[in-house]
Amino acid sequence: MMKYTLLLLLIILGVSCNTQSVEKSPAPQPYEYITGKHTGEKVPLSPDPLIDLRWENPQADDELQIYTLKPVVIQTDAPESFENLMSLKKNQSNVVVKGTGSIMMDFGQENAAWLEFDSDDLSGDVSMSISEYNEPAILNEGAQNRIKTLTPIKYGNTYRLELNDELFEGVRFGWIHVNTFEKQWHIDNVRLVCQIKPTNYRGSFSCSDPLLTQIWYTGAYGVKLNLLKDYFGAILMDRSDRFSWTGDAYPSQAAALVAFANYDFIKKNIFHTSKQSNGIESYSLYWIQSLVDYFNYTGDTETVLHFIDNACNKLDHAYEIFGTNPSLSYYGWDERIGAGFLRFNGENDSDTEAQNAFKMLSIESWNDFATVLKSLGKNELSDKYKAYAIEKLNEIRKENEWTKKYGIHAASDAINTGLLSTEEKKSLFETSFTNRLNRLSFSPFNQFFIIQAMARLGKYDEALETIRDQWGEQINYGATSFFEVFRPSWNIDLGKNDPPPNGQCGYTSIAHPWGGGVVKWITEEILGIKPVAPGFKSIEIMPHPGRTLTDIRGEVPTPLGSVGVLLDISKGIYQVKIPGGITAAAGIPKMEKDINSIRLNGKYLWKDSKQVSSQFTLNETNEFITITTLTSGTYDFVIEYIGGTPEYEASEWKYPAKFVCQDSVSRGDWKSKYGKEGYVLFNYQDQNGDPIHIKNLKGKIVDISLNLNADSIWGTNLNDSRVLEPDNKLAFERNAGAIFTQDPRPCWQTMTIDVKLSDTEEHYFSLYFLDWDNQSRRTGIEVFDLETKNIIAPVRIVEGYSSGKYMTYSYNKSIRFRINHVRGPNAVISGIFFDKENTN
Repeated sequence: MMKYTLLLLLIILGVSCNTQSVEKSPAPQPYEYITGKHTGEKVPLSPDPLIDLRWENPQADDELQIYTLKPVVIQTDAPESFENLMSLKKNQSNVVVKGTGSIMMDFGQENAAWLEFDSDDLSGDVSMSISEYNEPAILNEGAQNRIKTLTPIKYGNTYRLELNDELFEGVRFGWIHVNTFEKQWHIDNVRLVCQIKPTNYRGSFSCSDPLLTQIWYTGAYGVKLNLLKDYFGAILMDRSDRFSWTGDAYPSQAAALVAFANYDFIKKNIFHTSKQSNGIESYSLYWIQSLVDYFNYTGDTETVLHFIDNACNKLDHAYEIFGTNPSLSYYGWDERIGAGFLRFNGENDSDTEAQNAFKMLSIESWNDFATVLKSLGKNELSDKYKAYAIEKLNEIRKENEWTKKYGIHAASDAINTGLLSTEEKKSLFETSFTNRLNRLSFSPFNQFFIIQAMARLGKYDEALETIRDQWGEQINYGATSFFEVFRPSWNIDLGKNDPPPNGQCGYTSIAHPWGGGVVKWITEEILGIKPVAPGFKSIEIMPHPGRTLTDIRGEVPTPLGSVGVLLDISKGIYQVKIPGGITAAAGIPKMEKDINSIRLNGKYLWKDSKQVSSQFTLNETNEFITITTLTSGTYDFVIEYIGGTPEYEASEWKYPAKFVCQDSVSRGDWKSKYGKEGYVLFNYQDQNGDPIHIKNLKGKIVDISLNLNADSIWGTNLNDSRVLEPDNKLAFERNAGAIFTQDPRPCWQTMTIDVKLSDTEEHYFSLYFLDWDNQSRRTGIEVFDLETKNIIAPVRIVEGYSSGKYMTYSYNKSIRFRINHVRGPNAVISGIFFDKENTN
């Protein structure tokens, strides 16, 4: 890690991108500069530097455009080598280079961009780097340049970092490295050239919780960043999978519907992905869900009719393989649904949860598309798929206590079918949703379906807590776009914008648009605006502030105009704006209080807890007083509440396993302190000179198995106290061995160690890490219950272990350790030790 002995900080409170004064690069560029005007609203909680930019009538076929940014923070590891660094904020800077060293620039937020600087007298050897986090990025093989550091290409007096043919990468941080120095020279300018698809914000959201507002805009910005010329992209960083993923597009398009209403571009992407599934069974069904969403929001009958045969083929295929335990290939990155691509079956003895989830996704897709077909007058087809859904759900119901066997992912997909009984939903909630930790998925993609289910359960406070845990903690980590995978406990050991752990997904993407589904959820469930009839001809407005929000406001774009809502509980104000052509039912939330009166334009509709006007029909439920058949206009309601809303009691974090301690003192001398109940010395050497894992298990330690690892012996017959001492039974000299992750192969940045026990008493597990060749390795440790695959301890980061370090955990059941690469060439571990008592 670069150690910055002195930080020269430049903080720009606002980044100006005014098109009248935007700086242009002297180098040739692939696109024209932005043509929009800054006529929109500035939103301080949005990370988008173009949040207020509006293009005139942007279209799906528009070419990408570019704009430039200046850094907001500048740091150097060699202050004596650079003069006037702060001038880099200006269009014309005057940085004097007087020696070797590196300049790090933070541009404030994630961007789809490339980095340039100008100099007319450069001398010596210079390289440049970019990254999404605060160290130069390194990714997996398959990319044109997996190491995001390279000598720049010279265009006149401009030097550009070119890492791939498309130029752009995910960039928040950039570096200029002066590697050799010959004579004094100057940096005249630096810029980040950013590409963007012309896209206007048409939706909005804000509330009394600034974090929730920031989550909405961060999710929308992450989706906007990934809009390529012709389709929704996957990730910004080139790590060899930069193409459109059909399933990833589902939550991405969902966010775009409510934030941008770029219907023609969404339609274009539906066509683009209609005949691909990326070899993943569930992704075909997510394409169906995308088509359903698109139809409900646009009312575009022609497009749905065009795709009926395509959709029916996908739905019929799901029926054919239902119950056959098909090869799903992939269902999500979470440990409980296969930990990624299911070809790695060596580490997953069962994919039962993924299979159950897929069955329920099939039922949901049949049922949802049956509704679409019904609205199109395709009654026979509608009845067919409705019958599929009921038939297969009834098959599942024949299994005794089936709801108690579903984990959070399968339970969410089951609830999202919309076909379960109250008793079934209650059972699934009690089994899978009450634990704050275990209702979090490793993937924001899968979390979208979990919060959808929580809304169907009416558990809005729990859902908001989960949103703050999943997406809010990403923002606390430093996110300005949402990640491919994330655990809130990263924030315990990692600093803001530090490199994240890499795992079964490979090198972690920090700008994954599939994390944007929360934007649509907040709009539909918290703001409360949903289409009831295709194209928003009929809508419902049912805000759910729960116990934690007191103020909600925002707009949802529709083909007929924008629907607006303003709700201020403390002031008793509720405003609804409805454009022409829409009929609405608007619910006034009771907030667990009584509503004494409701006035509209000074006239009482509701007084003394009953309806007193016949102007509208009012219906009362436990949650709302609903006013039906509202047509176009602005309605200003004044509400008088009686009583108070109870405070929400936050759920507890419950980690069943304990991290006991780390030990950097014992080094390789383990026999007097560790291993009384057994041990494994990885890639040691036996008395015959053969490289083996020396295994000695005792008591209730039944077995240990390894997956995804590679093997290495660094040295034998060593006189080095860092190296694990021999056990004097199978080995007699200190040998340095290890298992390690198979970087830089895609999706091999992790390995697992499974330990099986024959009892349920507490055991102590001590993992020994040794960075033998001093490669500044940093490693993440995830800990799971081996049977349930639930995470059971916070993620810990091991670093500075060139002298050896033990990490000790305690747990009372069989356990899985997932060892994740963070930085360095790979992650390594040299041994694991078992004890019945805490020896620290």
